[in-house]
Amino acid sequence: MPATERGVAVITGGTRGIGAAVAQRLRADGRRVATIGRRGGDVRADISDSAQVQRAFAEIRERFGPVAVLVNNAGVTRDGLAIRMPDEDWDAVLATNLSGAFHCTKQGLEDMMRARWGRIVNVSSIVAERANAGQANYAASKAGLLALTRTIAREMGKRGITCNAVTPGFIDTDMTAELDGDITAFIPAARKGRPEEVAAAVAFLVSDEASYVNGATLSVDGGLGA
Repeated sequence: MPATERGVAVITGGTRGIGAAVAQRLRADGRRVATIGRRGGDVRADISDSAQVQRAFAEIRERFGPVAVLVNNAGVTRDGLAIRMPDEDWDAVLATNLSGAFHCTKQGLEDMMRARWGRIVNVSSIVAERANAGQANYAASKAGLLALTRTIAREMGKRGITCNAVTPGFIDTDMTAELDGDITAFIPAARKGRPEEVAAAVAFLVSDEASYVNGATLSVDGGLGA
């Protein structure tokens, strides 16, 4: 059975930026897509709350069918130097970016294990590997996401399920629009990336052609991490 017919593709944070571009690309590829957002999307949920995630996936199964693809894209930032960072800012970022992906992964794996086929892509960040001052919480959450990626790949590889990550660099979204200064001077490609370029990488990783790609990290950063 072609990958596009196996079930629904669930995208967290799928209403804007990278998530919206991924949703648009996967729909164009012929997939059924369900987006999860805190304030919008096909299903509303705060993914930092495991009970809300459980209810959201139950609704998705009822409305769209079993989950075959999961793109953990939702993320938040609360920047500040570590020495002055409030505990609540640390906790909030880790709760959404890392724990939220864990909650969604557990739910998605239920359907994937029954089907013995599945694709999970975690949207991490270049800061997981290249430090950025003022983002201790964000960097820790995105580095943790890479470790989660490799662990799920190890645990689920024999069941026909792959788990990979992408690490976007400076992508032209609302989140990066708030950054000060000309950051393109540090990027070998001399420009910001486009959300559609990240979506293309995700589309490959969830395809049948990527069946032997598992536990990998694909950088989409214009050479910034080189």
